[in-house]
Amino acid sequence: MVFCSAFLFVLRNTHRMEENMNNVTNRTFDLVTFGQLLLRLSPPNNERLMRCDVFEKQVGGAELNVATGVSLLGLHTGIISKLPSHDIGSFMKGKIRSYGVSDDFFIYDNNPNARVGIYYYENGAYPRKPKVIYDRTNSSFYSLDINEIPADVYGATRCFHTSGITMALSQKARETTIEMIKRFKAAGTLVSFDVNFRGNLWTGEEAKACIEQILPYVDIFFCSEDTARLTFKKTGTAKEMMKSFTEEYPVSVVASTQRIVHSPKRHTFGSVMYDAAKDEFYEEEPYRDIEVVDRIGSGDAYISGALYGLLTSGGDCMKAVQFGNATSAVKNTIPGDMPTSNLEEIETIIKAHNQKGPQSEMAR
Repeated sequence: MVFCSAFLFVLRNTHRMEENMNNVTNRTFDLVTFGQLLLRLSPPNNERLMRCDVFEKQVGGAELNVATGVSLLGLHTGIISKLPSHDIGSFMKGKIRSYGVSDDFFIYDNNPNARVGIYYYENGAYPRKPKVIYDRTNSSFYSLDINEIPADVYGATRCFHTSGITMALSQKARETTIEMIKRFKAAGTLVSFDVNFRGNLWTGEEAKACIEQILPYVDIFFCSEDTARLTFKKTGTAKEMMKSFTEEYPVSVVASTQRIVHSPKRHTFGSVMYDAAKDEFYEEEPYRDIEVVDRIGSGDAYISGALYGLLTSGGDCMKAVQFGNATSAVKNTIPGDMPTSNLEEIETIIKAHNQKGPQSEMAR
């Protein structure tokens, strides 16, 4: 009897997600994300942080990477964030706009002590692993108050996305994110959430307690197998754990990426997605032996492809898996945080991935 009640609860809420996809087609934005924007400083090539003399300057951030990927595939996206109103803030704004991501919901910090979040990234080569050093605490984003966010944003987009990284930054960021999720949900917006657990930001216990507060409002949930086991204390197979989230909460779609790291320069990448309404899992042959140039942002690229697939198909999980896997696989081959693939390139890669027999070694 308990099982039947849980199943009907999930089915009812999954139908609601499909209805929302159809009812919010007239909104200005397809996707709006919320998160901290970061300035990335990296030594060129495989040089080391401890001895390099120059840094390559780039822009990144988990939620920005997702918005960028969806924008490049052809949908209208924006990001809610807070930036200093000085030259580095202007550089970041210009870079973000160049990828087609709207700055309509940027908030600017005029404080003379305003600063951007920074992270330093050192590439790896076997047996040396890649390295990240963060300098993001007390940047302008940390002072963002929910009352600074324009009220019209909650009804302006078909889908809202954020991640556990944003919630882990500070208590204030956590409270703001939770309230935003509730407001977007109340406005009939689809809510997408990526756990994206980072042990250097918070503990597994803190993450579990916080994320369980927002799971009743989440429609599309991204969580790796390791995170499900270590953070949420799930047991069983990967598919059993994915399904359990939909039995405990009104989550409609659960996705889990599957990466095999053969070396810092060679990965295999795939994923599995679960549709609670159909009680079906979707997966395909993974992309094997990817020649990795820069893996940072490849998980975000997966989410961008998956969300594009879901938003353009009315919730087709197979399309989401195909676009997610392809977008992530290609991002691994591109330096920097953000993806740079347009729809034509991704569709060509999906076609080639499913094609049997000899293929051309060059696009011409």
